Amino acid sequence: MAILLIIVFAVLGLEVGSFLNVCIDRLPQNKSIVIPPSHCEACQHRLAAKDLIPVFSYLRLRGRCRYCQAAILRRLFWVELATGLIFALLCWHYGLSVELGVMAFYACLFIIIFVIDLEHGLILNKVVYPSMVVALLLALIPQSWLTQEIWLTPVIKPGIASAALGGGIGFAIFLLIAIASRGGMGWGDVKLAALIGLATGFPLVLLVIIMGAILGGIVAVALVIAKKRKRRETIPFGPFLALAAMVTLLWGSNILEWYRGLM
Repeated sequence: MAILLIIVFAVLGLEVGSFLNVCIDRLPQNKSIVIPPSHCEACQHRLAAKDLIPVFSYLRLRGRCRYCQAAILRRLFWVELATGLIFALLCWHYGLSVELGVMAFYACLFIIIFVIDLEHGLILNKVVYPSMVVALLLALIPQSWLTQEIWLTPVIKPGIASAALGGGIGFAIFLLIAIASRGGMGWGDVKLAALIGLATGFPLVLLVIIMGAILGGIVAVALVIAKKRKRRETIPFGPFLALAAMVTLLWGSNILEWYRGLM
């Protein structure tokens, strides 16, 4: 039964991934995510149901439009596949529970932020601001997916206080960086850090910032060494924050517990 449930959620994740691709394509262009129906961007032909089967349609069509043979973005395939795998992982990890729904929401949110910032260098207010409201509402739910015993202070427990403190710290740290860097850090990153702080709370927001900085630094150095980017060319920081936030939501308490053991 558990395996069947995981498979069901994996298939659901593939379908959700297809919708996330619509959001990723249309939100930066200020287009409706509902109208018009899915169509080929090259020939504008409306896609049939057989063209919209996540992952499998891409493979069957060999990455080409059925009607005009234009290349289909590979990103569509990878977002659908990644979302399906993430949903399966979350179902295996949490089972059928409130935690599964919460984490699925955050997974979808951070996938959208990750890809849009990677492709366009944008962190959209229309994504961040509503998500802040949702994060605050979710903070009202008893957060059993976060291990409370390892919290750095017995005063700040997961909940509204933790979320508010996390959001404030994330916002303040990145605001100072944005001011000091004089354009090196975008204001979208400041708002994203506040959102992540609301989602993870304190002290996990600090772990996200540290992990995001490490990931960003490693990738930046690797790109310079591979001569893919110039030394002074900036790279989007949002994807690293989004990835670090998801890892922290899943395993942040375990990481802090491991770190405390080292100390």
